[in-house]
Amino acid sequence: MSTTTNGTATVTTPFGRETRAFDGKRVINFWKDGHVAFVEMDDPPANTYTHEMMRQLDEAILDARFDADVEVIVLTGKGEKFFSAGANIAMLNAVTPEFKYMFCLHANETLSRLEQTPKLVIAAINGHCVGGGLEIAMACDIRIARKDAGKIGLPEVALGVLPGTGGTQRLARLVGKSRAIELMATGKTFSFEQAADWGIVNEILEGDGASFREQIATYAKQFCSPNKAPMAVGHIKRSVQTGMELPLQDALALERELQSLLFKSEDAKEGIASYNEKRMPHFKNK
Repeated sequence: MSTTTNGTATVTTPFGRETRAFDGKRVINFWKDGHVAFVEMDDPPANTYTHEMMRQLDEAILDARFDADVEVIVLTGKGEKFFSAGANIAMLNAVTPEFKYMFCLHANETLSRLEQTPKLVIAAINGHCVGGGLEIAMACDIRIARKDAGKIGLPEVALGVLPGTGGTQRLARLVGKSRAIELMATGKTFSFEQAADWGIVNEILEGDGASFREQIATYAKQFCSPNKAPMAVGHIKRSVQTGMELPLQDALALERELQSLLFKSEDAKEGIASYNEKRMPHFKNK
């Protein structure tokens, strides 16, 4: 991705290279490594997000969604100190209440699009992950943190507001109502180890920043072809993410419909055949 001085950026999309206009600098980086798309928040020192970052994040999510070669998405922060410290407070201090509302609405829509994208999304938590940064991470499917790289939590109450980018709802679904209320009402931050105990973080990896990035790439590629059937991984995600919000019988119907689609895929035929033939499957995402 290259940026020019006249407020445009040349980006690679599933449909070729396009020149797009934007307001200000690029704050979302996007690249691919095999079948893994990396989306990186890049606004030092703390990777705080503005409306412009959310617009660029939304754009990157759509690019990854439409790219048939992308099977897994990794979302991370630039550097080794911050995944993201959440919304840019200076920006919020300078805009009207009406803009703040529209800002929150668009951020919610962006994270819902991330959550509903039928491809696995991994949050690579490389540093402090607080406020809106944790809200972004909770919209991902799996959260992997770097050991001793920072703290995690939702401290918005100290600003006289609530976590308004899905935090109150997603945290409660992860840790239960009572603990979620306690964590948000106290506003305390806590370690990645504690977050893992509560089910907020899936796994903690040791090593420096460079080692963490390498481990994340390896971790993500296990869900890609030829190792896994990406369509099956994506449908598992869809069944859980959508089904959890439905009555059980409706969720079971959704599960059956998704399974029906998988039964028609070449990868399902390959998986069943390889099991019967006692060999490793070779999936093609078809």
